[in-house]
Amino acid sequence: MPATSGHLTQQRDTNWFAVLLVGLAALLAMRFAALYANATDLFFDEAQYWAWSEVPALGYYSKPPLIAWIIGAATTACGNGEACVRLPSPLLHTATALAIFWLGRQLYDARIGALSALAFATLPGVSLSAGIISTDVPLLLCWALALVGFWLLLTSDRLWPAVLMGVAFGAGLNAKYAMIWFVVCIAVYLVFSPEKRGLLRDGRLYLALVIGAAMIAPNLLWNYSNSFATFSHTADNANWGGSMLHPNKALEFFGAQFGVFGPVLFGALLVIAWRARKGAGDRERLLLSFSLPIIGFIVLQAFLSRAHANWAAPAYVAATVLVIATMVRDGAWGWLKASFAINIAVLLLLAIGTATAGRVALPLKTDPFARTLGWRGVAEATQAELAIAAGAGKPFAAVLSDDRAMTAELLYYMRDEPTPILAWRVGAPHDHFEMTRPFTASTPAPVLLVRIGETPGAVAGSFTSVEKIADRTLPAGENAQRRVSFYSLAGYKGE
Repeated sequence: MPATSGHLTQQRDTNWFAVLLVGLAALLAMRFAALYANATDLFFDEAQYWAWSEVPALGYYSKPPLIAWIIGAATTACGNGEACVRLPSPLLHTATALAIFWLGRQLYDARIGALSALAFATLPGVSLSAGIISTDVPLLLCWALALVGFWLLLTSDRLWPAVLMGVAFGAGLNAKYAMIWFVVCIAVYLVFSPEKRGLLRDGRLYLALVIGAAMIAPNLLWNYSNSFATFSHTADNANWGGSMLHPNKALEFFGAQFGVFGPVLFGALLVIAWRARKGAGDRERLLLSFSLPIIGFIVLQAFLSRAHANWAAPAYVAATVLVIATMVRDGAWGWLKASFAINIAVLLLLAIGTATAGRVALPLKTDPFARTLGWRGVAEATQAELAIAAGAGKPFAAVLSDDRAMTAELLYYMRDEPTPILAWRVGAPHDHFEMTRPFTASTPAPVLLVRIGETPGAVAGSFTSVEKIADRTLPAGENAQRRVSFYSLAGYKGE
């Protein structure tokens, strides 16, 4: 009888894993198709990461290096088109879903693991993220694998979970410094789980932390040699100066989480958190400890200053498993089906929206895709001005931009243009381009300034000759425009 029971359990596990593989394969195929149908230009962060990938390094001004390495590998294998730059995103999200299956299976069973993985893969935030490339993409995979390793440290005496946790933790730090939240979540879990504090005497925990520290050490050395540029940017991003009371920002961030995690799942998470006041099992404490503290802190950060909707993204690795396990246990199949239906509808809307972006006029005051449309046109207009000047025998020595977004987009969409693209810098650098490709007194004249708007801005005061060449009103979709001006600058007289 026990042998038969074991065989049936194994069969059920195999069936659920097969369901998961079929579901993830279908999602991946659809996301590949959506990437190649995507009509948007690279968002300026994506273009910036691509520019970083062209010069491999141990660090960059605003982020650790993993995102650039990943894009570099993708474009080497696939090419420099937008779809290839973004290609790692759906692949890594699929890998994260498999890691969540592993986590759910270790904590509960294969059914919970498979449903959790499919729920994660169809989260609205993941569906949006799978169509772009960002630092959150590798971070979430590293977080999920590190959490598997941590749970196995608690429940086994084997060494390899420490190696898994350490390598995932170190890779996560190289993806985004938000990985440090993992240590905070461990501390929260141990505070509420005194019976597990023996882990603090387990050398494997410290081995994992040492592995992680060793993996981020090269980036720390890069920061040391570059005046801790990334840490300074991170502090600036927190924006803790000025007024420290922004309840509207906190509410805005909190409300956005219904969109990131899905309205049903986030609502369920709040109910579960409320019920946990009366006590929770060890598995639930673990999952709560690796989700609620992150959300709570970012709400506080938003209240004190500001926060982007994705900043709490790592919380939803554990939260997905927690909510799915609770729904299955409570038999809330109607809510679970409703959640899948809503989230898949969002997924399809995003795929259709990006495929038709810039081709269909939307009945809205502002086009939601306007920030990712029209940049190729700006680059083409810039190259046209360079060609006109060269044809007249007065070629420009460089293209100058005083805006990080413009610099990034020009670098990507003018990647085959031999004329160098430089960043305007006053004082200490404020972005990677100002640090690595600044305009200097040794730059030959004239240079072509490209700006959004109709004036040359503060740059003009540093040159004796400022001549407007052209104004262009360029489309940024069907119902949006971007005003771009071009100036010839010469006679640099210093800042």
